[in-house]
Amino acid sequence: MSLRCMIVDDEPNAVNLLEVLIGQSTSWQLSARCHNALEAIAFLKNNEVDLLFLDINMPLLNGMELAALLSEDTAIVFTTAHSEHAAESYTFNTIDYLLKPITLKRFLAAAKKVDAYFQPRLPVSDRPAETNHEYFFVKSGSELRKILLPDILFFESRKEYVRVVTSTFDVMTYRRLKDIEAQLHLPFARVHQSYIVNIRQIHKIQDNHIHIGDIRIPIGEKFKDGLMEMIRRKTF
Repeated sequence: MSLRCMIVDDEPNAVNLLEVLIGQSTSWQLSARCHNALEAIAFLKNNEVDLLFLDINMPLLNGMELAALLSEDTAIVFTTAHSEHAAESYTFNTIDYLLKPITLKRFLAAAKKVDAYFQPRLPVSDRPAETNHEYFFVKSGSELRKILLPDILFFESRKEYVRVVTSTFDVMTYRRLKDIEAQLHLPFARVHQSYIVNIRQIHKIQDNHIHIGDIRIPIGEKFKDGLMEMIRRKTF
């Protein structure tokens, strides 16, 4: 089944442009065009979509306020003429943030992210290897903190938040673990419902637990086979 998306924007020209870009550049199904948040809410009462192209500056109810009412599984690409909302937008299930006027090149980059987000997750042993210069910006409160991937020891889910633990500090971010997992590849592996670890930081595995320094992390049964297959490849 093709990805179902909708456009929510009070500017007719912006709606028309996105409709053309979606129709000519993707195989997605455009389920609805809404010119304000109230129209979108009415449509979503009886219909499901996978992705919203959501304008931020709209009358009555803005895009951020509408996003807060959506199911947490609904993916969003925000569209706006203003860049100051970029950091705030990632408190939602945001795939990308498009600044108007939207160019074909920038739309195609966003579409690539969307397709990557929705494609079936590869087994951890099949994911591509990382390069050491990769990094994330982690949003914590009003701060965006740059963290190098090799410095991360593990990610820990704590309800609506994820704790990112490095060798020197840890930080809490308002994200879901599965969304972070979708952006990671080797040497990171999901080892438990609540944990993603950096394989290169493991000191030992004993009694169904991973040891990273003095920290013991449980291995979940559903993740054990994939982890141990990867470990076996590095075992003498």
